[in-house]
Amino acid sequence: MLEAVPMSQSRTVQTHLVLPPDTNHMNTIFGGKVLAYIDEIAAVTSMKHAKMQTVTASFDSVDFFAPVHSGEILELEAVVSNTGRSSMEIYIRVQARDIETRDTKLTTESFVTMVAVDTNGKPQEVAPVYPETNEERRLFESGPARRAHRKAKREMPHSFF
Repeated sequence: MLEAVPMSQSRTVQTHLVLPPDTNHMNTIFGGKVLAYIDEIAAVTSMKHAKMQTVTASFDSVDFFAPVHSGEILELEAVVSNTGRSSMEIYIRVQARDIETRDTKLTTESFVTMVAVDTNGKPQEVAPVYPETNEERRLFESGPARRAHRKAKREMPHSFF
């Protein structure tokens, strides 16, 4: 088993300016654009932790809380919040910043599961993580419940209608 590392070691931050081509008819960012940013930061965060390539296993949850308008700055922050043998749960927090008022608002939160893989796509072991702050501790300690929920969801029969 690999030696545990602090959650903060994987912390990743990305900033994007929301431009008119990124927005819909309501002048707010397309949800799919935000999802692409979330997938990208989850990949970078998991690769920093695993020190190898990773693939997206699932978008476990995505909650949109507030719209983001053209001209606002989108700030994404991600951290590996929990790990399995080869999987990593990534927590992503997205905020929007008004450049004139400097006000920020939480717009999106997401949990994404990534899996470390070798060059043949075979899952590889990753180091466990441990929390250092109260916020990290809350994320870490609630991880097993989210993992159980993901497992239960996988075991349910799939229905198309």
